[in-house]
Amino acid sequence: MSTATVTAPQWYRDPVSCLQSTFATVLLSAGHDPLEVLGAPLEFRHIPGDVRSEEFYFPCRVPDDPGASLAPFHPISARWKRPADPSDPLEPIRRAAELGVPTIAAVDNYHLPFRPAYQDVHAAHLVVVTGWDRERDMVHVSDAMPPAFSGPVSTQAFLAAWTSSNRTDGHEDLFSDRSIDGRHLHVELGVPFPVFTRDVLREVLRTNVERLTGTDSGPGRTGLAGVRLFTDDLTTRARDDDADGLAEAYPFGWNLQAQASIHGELLRTRGVLWDVPELCEAGRVAESVAHAWTGVRVTSAHGRTSPRECARDLRHHCDVLVRRYEEAARALGLAAEAL
Repeated sequence: MSTATVTAPQWYRDPVSCLQSTFATVLLSAGHDPLEVLGAPLEFRHIPGDVRSEEFYFPCRVPDDPGASLAPFHPISARWKRPADPSDPLEPIRRAAELGVPTIAAVDNYHLPFRPAYQDVHAAHLVVVTGWDRERDMVHVSDAMPPAFSGPVSTQAFLAAWTSSNRTDGHEDLFSDRSIDGRHLHVELGVPFPVFTRDVLREVLRTNVERLTGTDSGPGRTGLAGVRLFTDDLTTRARDDDADGLAEAYPFGWNLQAQASIHGELLRTRGVLWDVPELCEAGRVAESVAHAWTGVRVTSAHGRTSPRECARDLRHHCDVLVRRYEEAARALGLAAEAL
């Protein structure tokens, strides 16, 4: 008997990673707007020693809960799990599909025929599993990241990707060297989801400003003080010829860059809808944070071959990033007052 596939709409923006795109699919499947949920926060958090070489690494406000950390203004929780029965590893995915629930699964792109990295580059990635076909021995997968794919892959290929050691082979090391190990995210969507009114967005902006400019109860280096510490440390590592230190900046910055970008989109679109120019301007400034991350991430990644030579350029990009976060904090405060 074949399982029915889950309805899994895809959602994608250029700066996002598989973390946002897969959560967006889960949210859309439940009837929620991913821009309102994933675009609400703007914060900075760097947890030294925590950064992992995975596309979906996120510095968690709530330890081991990327759902609550990614969407702090909504009742969402997500916990990593692994198959309990090695003889039937697909059981949790099959059971979720039978209940009509999509599953976010970690995979190694190297083993998936629809990924450009197939049989070329190992990279830890996320996809949404939408069903399982026993008769055809196929797993149904949805991946909104370019080139977008939605369809069946052989169970053999999926299991190879899902259980991969994701080893570093010297060809690419930004998203490899951490075993996939059958990990999948158990996402829980609670109630109620807030209606996104002007009052709700005003409180969201005030909280974001407090977290950027004041103290933060979460772990790591946070807010404007945190981004200054992070950028000072990164440029020091470049001057010290620390290639491994620079390598962390690329995966670390991706999802903070994505957060800033979709936060900006949310503010711009609501600013136009509600005719609040200060909100549109705050959106533009938030998106400039995302653009500033590009210089830091790309310079760090390419600078690994000769860290000292990139130190001056990296300092410049880091200074721009700090200024953009400072400008965003001010703009968000003005937008909150205007709402």
